Amino acid sequence: MPPLIRLCPPVGIQPRAADFQPGGIILTAFDRDSLWVYNIDRETRYPLPDTNPCGSNCHLSPDFRWITYVNAADQSYGKMRLDGTERTPLVSYASDVEWWSADTLLVWTPARGAYLLPENGGEREPLDVRGVLKIQPGGRWGVLVQLDGDTFKRGLINLAFRDMPGIAQPYFDLGADVPYFDDAAWSPDGQWFAYVAPGSFDAQAGIAGGEIFAVRPANGTRAQWTDLTSSYGAVRINGRASGDLRWSPDGTRLAFWVTELLGPDPEANLGSAMIHVLDIRSGEVTAYCGFTTDEHTPNPPRLIWSPDGTHLAFGGNVPGDDKGYLLLALDVAAGTFTALSEGIYPTVGGPNPVAWGYAP
Repeated sequence: MPPLIRLCPPVGIQPRAADFQPGGIILTAFDRDSLWVYNIDRETRYPLPDTNPCGSNCHLSPDFRWITYVNAADQSYGKMRLDGTERTPLVSYASDVEWWSADTLLVWTPARGAYLLPENGGEREPLDVRGVLKIQPGGRWGVLVQLDGDTFKRGLINLAFRDMPGIAQPYFDLGADVPYFDDAAWSPDGQWFAYVAPGSFDAQAGIAGGEIFAVRPANGTRAQWTDLTSSYGAVRINGRASGDLRWSPDGTRLAFWVTELLGPDPEANLGSAMIHVLDIRSGEVTAYCGFTTDEHTPNPPRLIWSPDGTHLAFGGNVPGDDKGYLLLALDVAAGTFTALSEGIYPTVGGPNPVAWGYAP
């Protein structure tokens, strides 16, 4: 694999320039009550009435122009433009609603059932999701988690063939489901499933460090995409939450946090967390040294891509200032960090931005 690239410009966190690009809208929270708009082009921010703060249960549409949200009055799901306009009801009773494709919703029920629903109305298509998480965008593959002796194991199954008599169930074994070593995400087009699993054992730390692996279900291709142990020794990729591996909008890169493990406990005796980006085409991994954080357990800050794939936004606290959590943006080409705003409020899952999309 190519050697690790360290991108460390000799500058600190930069103040926002008046002409900061790219523009658009970032959704986050600046209080405990509502979802907020931060309009980059106008450099303004304001709360959205009748919305709840949300973490990973607000989802951008594939064109980055709509987002699902929870109506604070009746807890139903709807969609709206990122500035809060054109609100449209979607589902009255659900635990989560996401886009399965450009015109079809994937609805999860409070009882952990799921069905596909045309966005413009139509018949539901029930899905057999017993024990299944992370359904493939535009497809039928899902992650099955099941008890195997004293541990849980993960695997990919095709829901279209589940329990079909006389047909062998297609299955890709992903190994044990190990806390802090089980993050995973589908690529935007659903072609690749990237997942974290223990890799090589580090005798000095006394633990096998996390690496990123991938499966392409269409043709059975399997690959190991990182060898972070050779650069750092054992590391932890992201945290306890599963779903924070971040694919770029064009599906060519993965963004994640890397924390060095200084001992066998993935929750204690750790180094600082640093953002890394993997280019799946070249295999290159870039480490961005301009910002690190010790606020990484149980989870480091959530990363979100700009729609054009040039920046990553997240909430970060700089020790010693009085600004609280900053809304920071990383230019992945230059390696520079810019402070866009301050005072992000730690709501669902922490002081995290929710989404970055286009203004209407």
